[in-house]
Formats: sequence, structure tokens, C-alpha cells
Amino acid sequence: MQEPTLRDWLSIGLLGLIWGATFMVIAVALRGYGPLTVATARTALGAVTLIGILALRRPPLPQVTAPLVVALPVIGLFSTAVPFFLLSWGQQYVASAFAGLSMAAVPLFVLPLAHLFVPGERLSWRRASAFLAGFLGVVVLTGPEALEAQGALMPRLACLGAALCYAISAIVTRRCPAIDPVLLAATSLTAGALALIPAMLAVEGLPHPVSGLPSLAIILLGLVPTAFAALLRVQLIRGAGPGFMTLTNYQVPLWSVAFGTLVLGETLSPRFFLALGLILGGLALARRH
Repeated sequence: MQEPTLRDWLSIGLLGLIWGATFMVIAVALRGYGPLTVATARTALGAVTLIGILALRRPPLPQVTAPLVVALPVIGLFSTAVPFFLLSWGQQYVASAFAGLSMAAVPLFVLPLAHLFVPGERLSWRRASAFLAGFLGVVVLTGPEALEAQGALMPRLACLGAALCYAISAIVTRRCPAIDPVLLAATSLTAGALALIPAMLAVEGLPHPVSGLPSLAIILLGLVPTAFAALLRVQLIRGAGPGFMTLTNYQVPLWSVAFGTLVLGETLSPRFFLALGLILGGLALARRH
């Protein structure tokens, strides 16, 4: 794998910025639409965009095997449908910055899952210590008042549940048979959309267009952090490697806090920054060689 170029560094910065701003955009979309509608529209629009790109690229189709047939819908559910809904639902009750901070836990959730399901990925004492430090950060992030305040716990757990979903999808993706990355992303989004559309119609009904920022936010969600970011992610992994991609884990929570506080006027307890320090410290410890 070649050394990261200046273009790679600029791309990783752009990707962190895009994913960090996603939570602010979700908060705006929720002003006009329900959580299932936001998740469904984002997934479906991203799927249509990538399918269009595939029609132009025409990559070779993979060999259809049982492991591939099992992996694709699982990846679709746990990388798009379930976490997109959990984040949209949770952000009705918690700050967008909190949702972004929750994403810092994704690589820490990966550690014990990889130990259990990925051959050769053993949970060493260093990695176990990193997980414990990060888990302590998750406990601090959730906060004791969530157990006392009625209705405060479930939205926070929903955001952390989305982080766990992303970790599960990462493990299944690593075990998935080889497939063109753009085809994988398009298939995952399509599977997610097929799962979300019936749920949206049953619970929230056919959405009625809302003028102004909420509709613009939904379009942005589908095109930028879902479709465009998927292509940028593929380019980075091919050029600089999957290890380089993990640098986004440090950026996303910081950008989400910046956008949430500066643009949306959200306020965060100092406890949240302590939690962020513990989680990122655990992540840094896990990455040490």
C-alpha cells in the first residue's frame, strides 16, 4: 500500500467534515419529517445515486455464493437501515453533538467483536485496556441522569446502538467475500431501503414534501454523506489503505460538536468532553503498535 498523498490527506479531512456535519443535517431534516422518513429518504436516494453510477461503470458481477447472499442483507441492515433509523429517532431527543460523540465508540465496539468473529484478531491486554477505557467513556457519555430523567436513557442508548450497528457491519464486511466496493455500497443501501420503505409507509405514511430547509437537508443526506462519501471512502481505502480510514474516527465527534454548538446553538455538559477524551484515548491505545 502506497504512502498517503496530499490528495489522500485532503480527502480524509473532507470525509471527516462530511460525516461530522451529518448529525446537524439530520437535526434540520427532523424539523419537517419523521425519523423513519428521514432514514428511508436518505437510504433510498443514496441507493439510486450509486445504482446510477454502477450503470455507468459496469463492474464485473461477483460469483453468487451462500456466504455472499447471507452477508449482503446483513451489511445493508446494520450499515444503513437500523443505524440510520436509530440516529434519526434518537436525535429527536438528544443534541446532534451527542449523536456525533457516540460514533467515537464504533472502533472500540469492533475490538471485542473482532476477537470473537475474525480469525487472528485476538483481544490482547493492550486492546482489552483500550476497550475498558473506551467503555468507561461510553458510561460517562450516557450519564447517571439518564437513569433518573424519564425518557432520557433510550434516546442516548439509540445513538450508541447505532454505533454498535456500524461495528457489526464492519465485522461482517471484513468476512464478506470479495466484491466491488461501489457495488457493495449500492447493494447495502438498496437492502436498507427495501427494509425501511414498508416500515415508513406503515408507521408514518407517504411523506408530504415540506418546503424549506428540511427537504434540502434530506436531499443533502442522500447525496453527500451517503452516496458521495461512500465513493470517497472507496477511493481512500484503495489508495491509502483501510488503516488510514480510521483517522475519521477522531474527526467525526469533533466536527459534530463544532457544528452542533456553533450552528445549532447546542450546549454540552463538560462531562461529554471527558467522555470524548476517554473514548479517543482508548482508540489511540488500541492503534498503538
